Amino acid sequence: MSSAAASNESGVQYANTSGPRHIAIIMDGNGRWAQQRGLPRTAGHERGVEALRRTVEAAGDLNVDYLTVFSFSTENWRRPASEINALFGLLKAYVKRDLARLTREGVRVRVLGNRVGVPDDVAELIEKAESQTAHNTRRFLNIAFNYGGREEITRAAKTIASRLKAGDISEDQIDETLITDTLDSRGIPDPDVVIRTSGEYRLSNFLLWQAAYAELIFTDVLWPDFGKADLEAAIGAFRKRDRRYGAAASGAS
Repeated sequence: MSSAAASNESGVQYANTSGPRHIAIIMDGNGRWAQQRGLPRTAGHERGVEALRRTVEAAGDLNVDYLTVFSFSTENWRRPASEINALFGLLKAYVKRDLARLTREGVRVRVLGNRVGVPDDVAELIEKAESQTAHNTRRFLNIAFNYGGREEITRAAKTIASRLKAGDISEDQIDETLITDTLDSRGIPDPDVVIRTSGEYRLSNFLLWQAAYAELIFTDVLWPDFGKADLEAAIGAFRKRDRRYGAAASGAS
């Protein structure tokens, strides 16, 4: 990625002009959106699905190759059963409604997270979405569902330990590449940007390994109101940043 300064038609100076290739989003604020309008939380989640649909389309329009969204965390099991069931129902509704279109448009769908404990009908739909789009290569939609960054790393560590015990690998082979290739996100480039909506300033256990050098962008926009203009603004903010990966700043002596 070039760090040479450039500007767009409006004259805004950008630190780089390419990318981001991969955007990850913590979709936050559904409940507050509903509360502000005197509606049940489920109404906020329903509007959140519409925001997801808009954002997936906008990502394609803006040439973002990979979009990863945080749909349901391992911590979300602590919520009331009625809300959990509603979230599962919305995931099923989204996949059922949009899978044919995503397939037609060349989007590959992958679901990151632990499949243990996921209801059978949801697991079957996840399998269908992944298998039906497995050969698509135009764009990539990753849905983090029943996902937690620490839990993902723990599962990877157990897998590596089992391989080591079985003699499939040696201790010297355990490095960052092996760990990366053992995570749910194997084969997916690390996110360039992590966006969190709703004005909260934390990662909430999302892509802890993968986001080591991601640019973090926080917006006060509640997720149901998020759209193409907000995604464009995040991309603009990203392009004004100088990504150094631990090196000295551009032009520093």
